[in-house]
Amino acid sequence: MKACVFIQTNHKQITGAIVAEHALRRYSLHNDKFDVQIMNSRDYPFFAAREGQEYLRDGVKRTWLNDDLQSFTPTRFMPPKLMSYEGQAVVIDPDIFAASDIWELLSRDMHGKAIMCRMRSGPKGLIDKCMASSVMLLDCAKLQHWDAEKKFEAMFDFTQDYQPWICLREEPRDSIDFFESEWNDFDKFTLDTKMLHTTRRKTQPWKTGLPTDWRPAERFRLFPPAAWVMRARRKLFGEYAFLGNYKQHPDKNQENFFFGLLKECLNEGTVTEEFLRNEMAQNHVRHDALQVLDNTPDLPPPPLHPLSVASQSA
Repeated sequence: MKACVFIQTNHKQITGAIVAEHALRRYSLHNDKFDVQIMNSRDYPFFAAREGQEYLRDGVKRTWLNDDLQSFTPTRFMPPKLMSYEGQAVVIDPDIFAASDIWELLSRDMHGKAIMCRMRSGPKGLIDKCMASSVMLLDCAKLQHWDAEKKFEAMFDFTQDYQPWICLREEPRDSIDFFESEWNDFDKFTLDTKMLHTTRRKTQPWKTGLPTDWRPAERFRLFPPAAWVMRARRKLFGEYAFLGNYKQHPDKNQENFFFGLLKECLNEGTVTEEFLRNEMAQNHVRHDALQVLDNTPDLPPPPLHPLSVASQSA
């Protein structure tokens, strides 16, 4: 079976997913060797069937909302089954954009491991030992125990907690190895970056100015009262009350990279102006996106890294 890169998304992040696919193809010299598949959670009815029901997350009961920004994350565990448990696959979030040839990762010798990834940053990685499942290289034949739908359903009878599942803590530790952090570079964009992950949701470049539509965690081990406050806010005022708006991204290079890729999608017809206007109307894309595109410099031609031209750092 042909190797494949899977991009997970929902309706709110579809623009990011389309741009992510474009970046994968743009920077690869081996496009004939792999497929790219966008997994939209709306295409899998088991998500919609659980709308508004309680599930278990980090020991706390939360309400499942398909309209949440990150409702797609259980699809991270779908690729092995979609690949008939054969071959190698990479799965990425829709806010991850290749700046180098993904084939270098997709074709890697995994030395008998089932999963390659990196650790989460901050307390999640240091204290909780949470691994970043947002980018994974998978040996699908070694993951025949993965059935995303069954795990998803178990969250709603409270026999499965979302957090250890998404952090890969339930996988045998000797089945996991780590790749270089540059393959999942958290909000750091340098000449060494192979895939940029705009993981700070508050500053995703295509969301600036929009109302916040993602829900923060409610379990804070270092300072539990913060979790109590967040829980009270949600119970009293609603899921997104007082969360504010998305902010301007602090790194202009990262904004230019995303909009440079989106500009190419628009020029090639992968997305249309009508599509973008519809996404803006639904608050999925910032309302000034077309003006930003007009002022975005062209990216250097592939396979050059987007930061390899001095004008891109201006």
